[in-house]
Amino acid sequence: MTGLAVIRPGPLSLLQDAGRARWQHLGVSPGGPLDIHAAAWANHLLGNPWGTPLVEIALGGVELESRLDTWVALCGAELPIAVDGESRPNWSSFPLRVGQRLTLGFARSGQRAYLAVAGGIRVGAVLGSVATQTREGLGGLHGDGQPLRAGDLLPCAPASLPGMAGVPWRFVPDYRAELGLRVILGGYAGDFSVAERRRFFAQAWTLSPQSDRMGMRLLGEPLRAPTRQWSLGVTTGTIQVPPDGQPIVLMADRQTMGGYPVLGWVHPLDLGLLAQCPAHRTLRFERVEVEAVQGEMREFYRFFGR
Repeated sequence: MTGLAVIRPGPLSLLQDAGRARWQHLGVSPGGPLDIHAAAWANHLLGNPWGTPLVEIALGGVELESRLDTWVALCGAELPIAVDGESRPNWSSFPLRVGQRLTLGFARSGQRAYLAVAGGIRVGAVLGSVATQTREGLGGLHGDGQPLRAGDLLPCAPASLPGMAGVPWRFVPDYRAELGLRVILGGYAGDFSVAERRRFFAQAWTLSPQSDRMGMRLLGEPLRAPTRQWSLGVTTGTIQVPPDGQPIVLMADRQTMGGYPVLGWVHPLDLGLLAQCPAHRTLRFERVEVEAVQGEMREFYRFFGR
């Protein structure tokens, strides 16, 4: 099969889809895109169904050569996009002809871009998903959890679309804006004192450079966490507070169980904004009720056909 040849893979480029469901009882993390908002729009611009395999590109620095006539879409981090040296807009779809080179510079705002191809990247699934999980050695182009490398070929089929499409401006995030992430209190929040819960929301936190696809670590005035002696299941967006009092927000490549006290959960759509933050960025949290989150997520999934 033909496809897109990887000339330069960038610092970390990973195949992702909707994630690896129904294996968490065996300790397998779900994976999937860190920014579901940007990934969903990239596929939607091409008419691809929810969860169609695409590439999550960290920071940029990617160059691909097309071996076929197709269409691609890019959403996410603000970075220079060019086809044979001619600029292309972000948060849009555009054609890519045989022999043309797609070049992505390094991100000026945001951290991750999502590259979708019309019809999707056609790779065999491992445990029901192509999501790349480097820690567990699962998924990806070769099924071994490895990032893309120079010389790889992203298999896809020729495609023709009627014309370019773009995301309406009101749905394009400003990754430079002051960041306030919405949080649903729960889990063992009741075991934290009222003063500690207030302190969590009142102070500004800094994103640690020790953050990755497994978890985003926060730095600030430590919280006093209650003592726990047993583990419990965790989900993406869970806010854990370890003994040092510095919260951790669990992301797509998280573990499936944890013993640290759970303060609550970050809104699923705000996790994408968190994933787009550079290290040392300041952020705050605000409380939101679960009913409001449920309504917004139902609307989001309904629009994207999940």
